[in-house]
Amino acid sequence: MRVFPETIHFTGLNTPVGIEWSARNLDVVGEIPAEIDGAFFRAVPDPAHAPMFDDDIVLSGDGMVAKFAIHDGKVDYAIRYVETERYALEKDARHALFGRYRNPFTDDPAVAGRDRTVANTTPVWHGGRLFMTKEDGLGYEVDPDTLETIGRWDYHGAFTSQTFTAHPRVDPQTGEMFFFGYEADGLCSTKIAYGVADRDGNLMREQWFDQPYCSTIHDFAITEKYAIFPIFPTTADLDRLKAGGAHWAHQQDLDSWVGIMPRDGKVEEMRWFRGRPGVSAFHIVNAFDDGDCVHLDLCLSDTNAFGFMREAGGIQRDQREIGGGLTRWTFDLSKESDGFEERLIGPPGDMPRLRDADQGRPYRSAWYLSMNPQGGPPLPGGPVGFAFNALLQIEPGNGRIDMMGLEFGMAISEPVHVPSSQAGHEGWLLMVVDRQAGEADYKSELWVVDANAIAAGPVARVPMPLPMRAQVHGAWVSAAQLATAKVHQVA
Repeated sequence: MRVFPETIHFTGLNTPVGIEWSARNLDVVGEIPAEIDGAFFRAVPDPAHAPMFDDDIVLSGDGMVAKFAIHDGKVDYAIRYVETERYALEKDARHALFGRYRNPFTDDPAVAGRDRTVANTTPVWHGGRLFMTKEDGLGYEVDPDTLETIGRWDYHGAFTSQTFTAHPRVDPQTGEMFFFGYEADGLCSTKIAYGVADRDGNLMREQWFDQPYCSTIHDFAITEKYAIFPIFPTTADLDRLKAGGAHWAHQQDLDSWVGIMPRDGKVEEMRWFRGRPGVSAFHIVNAFDDGDCVHLDLCLSDTNAFGFMREAGGIQRDQREIGGGLTRWTFDLSKESDGFEERLIGPPGDMPRLRDADQGRPYRSAWYLSMNPQGGPPLPGGPVGFAFNALLQIEPGNGRIDMMGLEFGMAISEPVHVPSSQAGHEGWLLMVVDRQAGEADYKSELWVVDANAIAAGPVARVPMPLPMRAQVHGAWVSAAQLATAKVHQVA
């Protein structure tokens, strides 16, 4: 029987757990504000079986959907596997059948042509439904109460793309969800399917267009008028895949691009802007329009942040040497030029969080994770191998930055934002914080933090009784939203 390899992808905070469990009335240290009423869903990659190849990575782990249910200051918890087709096939076989990350040519012949996605990246709530998503396939609908997997979601057959992004955007005023799928018609394709669903979750439009080359498009943005597609030079190659190689390889000398189109218009209206070669960003804070200008705020680095993607492109760079920071790109649509302005607005970091009400609009503040050198060596774990140890709040209008640092031997996962009903209150942040308790022993807690007083630390903590594996992304769904869940509505 194969065992998990002793690599960064399966040790530290990335140590496989593989336990489905639930608990009621977890201990709470402090007091959770009564207005926090709903559920914090987390996407947790956790391989159910040892991989076929020792060079497998975190991003291949089977998706688990975790849920902190919070009501009247009480907390319940549950975590279950997303029963994708891939998970079900390997569960029956009792061992791995799918090979290297996003390379079907390395799979066991018994699963040729089967759905490879592990739905492990982002929980998405829209139109009364909860989806678990990963950009290499369609999302899977999950029962928000029981966490039972309902099945693949393609808008009742209306959405024709083979893939669905892990980062759709919901307009806070119209309730519409804007999304896309890249490699929409197959491996290494340049085709992108751009879709819009109304507030009730009905597909309104789907249009297809080509990107300049086949790149990994992890995130995109909307404003009140536009949809924005950043293209970075981490590219796919079919011959490389057929030879058993990596799906993605970063090309440091290749230009980046940004496509901007009217979000309710036609893809033929897309304008392309040329950016610096070699840069990369996986996550966008926000975008907004201002007259003829469009502003895009993103967590930019001077090369790809993932070591395995850099190395596949022949780039040997230590993780600590990667430069970059929170950056604003400004596009003047009144000019015919394909250039744009670039300005650094904050320290390096990633995993940004914005108030849902600010999506696509000018915003006062946002939060993202960073590395505090005074916090000691980072804990091993997470998708890039090193976990963040600080939370930043930034006000881009005036440059103000606040920080919640952690003690030595601690790490923090991406927060979610919970709005406050109190006038003038910035709301609350929920996040999981890990602490190293021994050489291979890690303890986890749920923290509740005042969003506008992060330096004060948590107002409440929920210690977890069992080990937890690092999440990718999370989502907050209020009790009022959960009450509209379509899976429980009587036909």
